[in-house]
Amino acid sequence: MKVRDILRVKGGTLYTVSPDEPLARAVETMAQYDIGSLAVMEHGQLVGMLTFREVIDSIARNGGTVGNVTVRSIMDDHPMTCTPETELDQVRPMMLERHTRYMPVMDGGMLMGVISFYDVARAVVEMQSFENQMLKAYIRDWPQEDAAPTGSETPGSQPTAH
Repeated sequence: MKVRDILRVKGGTLYTVSPDEPLARAVETMAQYDIGSLAVMEHGQLVGMLTFREVIDSIARNGGTVGNVTVRSIMDDHPMTCTPETELDQVRPMMLERHTRYMPVMDGGMLMGVISFYDVARAVVEMQSFENQMLKAYIRDWPQEDAAPTGSETPGSQPTAH
């Protein structure tokens, strides 16, 4: 399975923010749409990612308030990315290694979407469930050896020669 398969199921909605937006406004957007990340775009280009991890870190450093900081001052300005053609078997270890919960999907210089660790986990579970169903169907339809008794044999007896 490839990242493009996740994007196809997920749909085309993409939430973005400008790097010069106040963090408070970005947090409002994240809360309004119940999302954990925003792609940070400037002049049509991805320049970073803002996730709840950066927001919480900023709030902790700012005495428990959002303060007057901008998105640019706390965003991850070097987010790990993948392409629509990246295999899920490659994405999972990448996300685990860097503790990344959200990954922008880039096709050349164009942002195609953002996948989350949840999206990846759901796709893997669905893929495994489908494989399990196929295996169970295959086993259920497994051809049986012709071991049934012929009419002259009784269970537990040896075949007799005629």
